[in-house]
Amino acid sequence: MVQTIKLVYSNFKYLVLSFIIFTSMMIGLLILSEYIFLEPYIVSHLPSGSEFGFILIVVISALSALVIPMNIFRIKILKSSKQKMGGGIFGSVIGTVAGACSCGPVGFAIISTFGSVGATATAFLTNYETPIRIIAIAILVVTYFTTVKSLKVECKINP
Repeated sequence: MVQTIKLVYSNFKYLVLSFIIFTSMMIGLLILSEYIFLEPYIVSHLPSGSEFGFILIVVISALSALVIPMNIFRIKILKSSKQKMGGGIFGSVIGTVAGACSCGPVGFAIISTFGSVGATATAFLTNYETPIRIIAIAILVVTYFTTVKSLKVECKINP
């Protein structure tokens, strides 16, 4: 497993890509989940009892930053495994949507745009935000192990 990570991240551009993905997802999800406020000043606030949600956002960002560059590496090097890329992107999208659709400004925009359907979707995502994030983490973990296994086989990495 460590050899696979060394193989991918020995190229500096994948390390930079991973950092960019982590930073952008982390900041974006924290703003949308209302842990960071931009008006009138940039202020962060972690309400009591929401530590677990914050930790889930950090884990989703970190796993996405690990999985997406590895899958891009696979596609770029091997060119034959494009159909196996869906899991990493799927997990990242679920994690982002789970973080973004809390009862914040995005939720109110959905309600006003889609009416009762938007209100139902927002209520569902607000109530099941934590389980959706946990499922996204599980998908990202499975995608990570699947990617490592396929890189070991396809790149002939010895354990």
